[in-house]
Amino acid sequence: MNINFDKNREVMIENQLRPNKITNIVILDIFNKVYKENFISEDKMNICYSDQDISVKDSRGYLKNLHLAQILNFSEIQNDEKVLHIGGLTGYLSVLISKLCKDVYVTDNDQECVENIEKNFLENEITNGHVFKKNFFEGLPDKGPFDLIIIDCPQYNINLDLLNQINVGGRILYIDKINDELSKAYKMTKYVNNYSKDFLFDVFSNFCLTKKIDSFNF
Repeated sequence: MNINFDKNREVMIENQLRPNKITNIVILDIFNKVYKENFISEDKMNICYSDQDISVKDSRGYLKNLHLAQILNFSEIQNDEKVLHIGGLTGYLSVLISKLCKDVYVTDNDQECVENIEKNFLENEITNGHVFKKNFFEGLPDKGPFDLIIIDCPQYNINLDLLNQINVGGRILYIDKINDELSKAYKMTKYVNNYSKDFLFDVFSNFCLTKKIDSFNF
């Protein structure tokens, strides 16, 4: 496979991210320095920097590069923060997050994904990353509280109990699935006795974190 990944990465940043208000130099720099092609299967390497979703496992995968950048941008991660990333897949977004925070805790319910995240943390020399096999809905209560929880795969219902796993002033960034093709990204911010919910951007993807029948009722 004769692909100039460095050039494709540069074009992705200049043509997909910058024109869509991703101008944070730190975020652009980590997209340039973390090689996405190393996190996906060989048959999909040729599209890893194109403007499309990349399927990884069952109904899950990596959203478009712009959406991943928007997640990081709207998360406003600080370098002293403790972050929980739910649904780590192979660890690409988890590695990006690790470059911005103090510690990142990553969960996945699939053993193969857990092993891939651990391998990719090691290969990328990530020393502030911690990986756990967990059900997506339960979070990681014994390791909290967190300053931020990120769930980057669309889902039909957010488990509001996750608010109990973040500090006051903490955030949950998640993607609410509307139908098979459309989802909407939101950021919840926790207050002492309440929380706010702000719409961020539309997501057009058929990915889904879990089957709809697994949804919670509140």
